[in-house]
Amino acid sequence: MPSADQQQSIEARLLRLLAYIHDNLDGDLSLDRLAEVACLSRFHWHRVFRAMTGETLADAIRRIRLIRAANALVLETAPMAEIAARYGYPNVASFSRAFSAVHGTSPGAFRARGVQLAAALRRNPGDNRMYPVTLETLPAARAAGVLHVGPYAEVGRAFQQLGGLIAARGLFPHVQAMIGVYHDAPGSKPDAELRAHAAVIIADGFPTDIAGLEYFDLAGGRYAVMTHQGPPATLAVAYEWLYGQWLPQSGEEPRDAPPIEVYLTDPRVTPMDQARTEVRLPLVSRADE
Repeated sequence: MPSADQQQSIEARLLRLLAYIHDNLDGDLSLDRLAEVACLSRFHWHRVFRAMTGETLADAIRRIRLIRAANALVLETAPMAEIAARYGYPNVASFSRAFSAVHGTSPGAFRARGVQLAAALRRNPGDNRMYPVTLETLPAARAAGVLHVGPYAEVGRAFQQLGGLIAARGLFPHVQAMIGVYHDAPGSKPDAELRAHAAVIIADGFPTDIAGLEYFDLAGGRYAVMTHQGPPATLAVAYEWLYGQWLPQSGEEPRDAPPIEVYLTDPRVTPMDQARTEVRLPLVSRADE
């Protein structure tokens, strides 16, 4: 039996999250705390938020701060420098630049107009394309990989290191699949802190003590499996569709585990536009299954 929180629509959870941010701008806005407020897995809530709103958490917090600042300009007679400092800007010049970028007018002109604003949930129109998704129950697996910390655009270096370690030992016959495990949602933290594993699912006979590799388990269970064809650079659009359109409409609940990319084609021999990738989104098990 799903909990009441699981039965709520994802949009209702995001509205609750937005209200929490609005009321706690000086409080705990850590990723883990916001995951609790949204009642979504820490691995997935930021992906859902960005896909549905078109903005990162940092963008949303900045926008809400500037909405609060705009209303303060209208409702108060405090000097602009005081309001700027209250909402995190060291001087009027930086406040004015940020304010104009969000509201399309200067703080002075906004104050003169005298109209308050509301912090509504933004909706990302998204991509009209659809991608094939199947619900599958997959077995647990063992993986070995190279940890990458930094921009995801640079993860190729870790895959090259992984391939070199495996090829040098003639271990490709013991590899079941090449995968990427992306632990952090893009935009949820600075690019320099994003973590991923360039990895392989390993079979019996694969050594368990190769220096430079980290070994970890992939949990079995229910997954939504989306198939994407095209250059890896276009995967971001597919992720937005999966989290922003498919997941909210599916009635499914993401499990507390990161998504997994499974690379079905060999980039050495497959043209980029024919590359095929599975994105496996872990789902909560259902009592009736």
